[in-house]
Amino acid sequence: MSRPGTDAGDGARDHAGDGASDDAGVAAVDATEAADVAHVTDVTVIGAGIVGLATAYTLSRARPGARILVLEKEAGPALHQSGRNSGVIHSGIYYRPGSLKAQYALAGSVEMPKFCAEHGIAHAVTGKLIVATEQAELPRLHALAVRGREHGLAIREFGPAQISEAEPAVSGLAAIHVASTGVCDFPAVARTLAGLVRAAGGDIHYGRPVTAIDHDDPRGPVTIRAAGGPPVRTRVLVNCAGLHSDRIARLAGHDPGMRIVPFRGEFYELAPARRGLVRGLVYPVPDPDFPFLGVHLTRDVHGTVHLGPNAVPALAREGYGRGTVSLRDLADTAAFPGTWRIARRHWRQEVGEVRRSLSKRAFTAAARRLLPALNPADLLPAPAGVRAQAVLPDGTLVDDFLFGGAPPFVHVLNAPSPAATAAFPIAREIVRRVEEAL
Repeated sequence: MSRPGTDAGDGARDHAGDGASDDAGVAAVDATEAADVAHVTDVTVIGAGIVGLATAYTLSRARPGARILVLEKEAGPALHQSGRNSGVIHSGIYYRPGSLKAQYALAGSVEMPKFCAEHGIAHAVTGKLIVATEQAELPRLHALAVRGREHGLAIREFGPAQISEAEPAVSGLAAIHVASTGVCDFPAVARTLAGLVRAAGGDIHYGRPVTAIDHDDPRGPVTIRAAGGPPVRTRVLVNCAGLHSDRIARLAGHDPGMRIVPFRGEFYELAPARRGLVRGLVYPVPDPDFPFLGVHLTRDVHGTVHLGPNAVPALAREGYGRGTVSLRDLADTAAFPGTWRIARRHWRQEVGEVRRSLSKRAFTAAARRLLPALNPADLLPAPAGVRAQAVLPDGTLVDDFLFGGAPPFVHVLNAPSPAATAAFPIAREIVRRVEEAL
């Protein structure tokens, strides 16, 4: 029975040419089984974000000749999380040793700059400062330095004089400098990956939201129905749908045991005349009881300085503006028990986040802890992002990468920051699971 239901298929986007196949270890789906199906593939990836495209690229190298298709509901690549972030290549310092976040970020912080250099993509390894502005933050800052050294990162500890030397406009009691953090143009990375997938013979179809997934015969292929074209018959389906990953999983008959609850990350940028206030990347010491890093200062590869994000509940999974409301998304979020348990657990922090969202002066006051010379007039609105936060029914915010599904399905259910940094290590794990399915 076909499972109808959603226009999901989120991530990043690009175009590709016609697929090709050979006998390089991939048993082809017999096209005679699906005379009414125009597109027959070995692996279909839903979602052309950085993770989906890196998966298709990695698979094309691991399985030359495999027929690979990426389905994307948008008109181009990296239009959601992959293209709406601060562009930071994360070092891995924040993440618990042994976690997937730590493993993937440590590897990705080396691989992403290398990929950018090989393909002429704008990037810079600048390092960053994590700055304590209050006495109560000093033990947490020290713990971060210890964790960074456990990860093998190059860490330097700064006092006020060294902070002023590195960032003259920044004020703090102490700081640590993390050398391996950088910035890059992630949308350009996505476009490059899409071109590489196409060059390897893969297909990328844009404007094709997935509406149904059929897998009645456990020994047979999966049929995917997507708007804008004929059905797709595939041996393995990879769900990299980001903001809609749970919906795609349910379409495929899998109970993911979680729900995506969207949080909007709102940014400002410094007026051009004030960009000199920030030379590189400056972060506060994170609150250990809240899963977001707080308002930070980021000079990107184009010289723009962003401040943010704050994190407020979004009224739509693609709710980039305060006035964007999806009744369907809102109903899903409101009906999920975990939503209300999050609210009870983190209401104090969220009150502060909402206040900074509604008041430019409140946002400025938060940022002035790091940048005392900042004034509200220095801040210009910048595009917002939406974080696809996986939440468990008990209200636990899933803090690590989460995979699910059994062959012929691979579901990427939670891919939070540092997913863009770690796209290639994540892709290798996905491809490992695809190999098992094949």
